[in-house]
Amino acid sequence: MEITKLFFITYFAAFLGVLPPGLVNMSVAKTCVHRGMRNGVLVAIGASIVVLIQAFVAILLARYIFSHPVVRNTLLRTGIVIFGILAVYFFIAAKKNKVKEVKIPKHSGRRSFAKGVFVAVINVLPIPYFCALSAAFNVTSVSNNGWIEVALFTLAAASGTFTALYLYVVGFNRIQHEPRNFAKYSNYFMAALMIVLVVLTLIRMLYGKA
Repeated sequence: MEITKLFFITYFAAFLGVLPPGLVNMSVAKTCVHRGMRNGVLVAIGASIVVLIQAFVAILLARYIFSHPVVRNTLLRTGIVIFGILAVYFFIAAKKNKVKEVKIPKHSGRRSFAKGVFVAVINVLPIPYFCALSAAFNVTSVSNNGWIEVALFTLAAASGTFTALYLYVVGFNRIQHEPRNFAKYSNYFMAALMIVLVVLTLIRMLYGKA
């Protein structure tokens, strides 16, 4: 595939993959509302760096994963456990949540960046997603210009992810004057989202076995 075309298709695919509400982008939104736009951007940067690594790992593992269904199912089972635990966590947090005035801390950049890295690391779904993309585009490190393709693929994946997350930062930054209303329902939404992800992952496992 032409290198320029590879970059833009991967960029657009990563952008669309992150755009629907999910673990990472809703974490960015919550941080933006509770801690301000700067910290929301730092969460997005941290998550995008992890996606860069995930995309690279996905390329290296693409052929192996698709030729070994056991490995694929292991990744999906790991996702089910993680999402199940997070569902319980957010539900408990929502029950304990007290509506109060939100104060934006001045020095929380490192914590926000680390939060972005953490939520992206536990979100294992991008790996099979990028595996499928790399397999479809035949991106390998052994073909002509292989490493250039790998570099552009990973850069496009991270760039598309950051663009989508930044849209969440800009959008949710506009509702900072109503943070308490957002805080009241966001944990319930996150708990419901984790349950949906568990169901979708189970469907993928069953479909993969079929």
